[in-house]
Amino acid sequence: MIENSDKIHKELQNIADKQRALINACFFKTGKGEYGEGDLFLGITVPESRKIAKKYLNISFEEITQLLQSRYHEERLVALLILVERYDKYADQRKLIFDFYLQNTNYVNNWDLVDLSADKIIGRHLYRSKDDECKLLKKLVLSKNLWERRIAIISTFYYIKQNQYEQTLQIAELLVNDAHDLIHKAIGWMLREVGKRNQLVEEDFLEKYHKTMPRTMLRYAIERFDDEKKKYYMKRKTR
Repeated sequence: MIENSDKIHKELQNIADKQRALINACFFKTGKGEYGEGDLFLGITVPESRKIAKKYLNISFEEITQLLQSRYHEERLVALLILVERYDKYADQRKLIFDFYLQNTNYVNNWDLVDLSADKIIGRHLYRSKDDECKLLKKLVLSKNLWERRIAIISTFYYIKQNQYEQTLQIAELLVNDAHDLIHKAIGWMLREVGKRNQLVEEDFLEKYHKTMPRTMLRYAIERFDDEKKKYYMKRKTR
């Protein structure tokens, strides 16, 4: 009997695009010493991956584990998209999915994998369950694992969508001096999302940190500001 994970593997192989795979390998920095070192791509789009995930929504957690541990990026993505869909659809599985995700963060190991899943599972669960979100998110912030730190800040996107900003600002404050560019971009993005809903809240944060936060973070954060405000924040930049 062929397992569903094997069927998914075959379906993905059948629609693989070698040219796109080469482009993705470059885009996601898979070279030696880069953040995605060794990651392998099949060259499949997110919509195509999502379509397959929905087709195999009810596979076992054992099979999801097999996909998550795959050397192929898109197989890991399909596994995460299955978890996201199941979290949304099956209320009785939410705690199980939340715990499973946290137990397997080593395989949520590129920025798109984090960005397509963290707020939809971790952020949503913390918000709905009223668990001690600060304790968990701060634990992730202190991780040596780049992707766990990104999960921490991206998870707060769910709160932003509910017009609650304190969680984002707290995590951004803890990570504002992080060394990695991918954290700079993530924080800048989340601050920008806060600003879309309440620019005064974002600017309060920027007044405290714009002189010292990394330039990439600041550029992302002020992307939607008018030219005058952009100049105001950038010209006072000292770092």
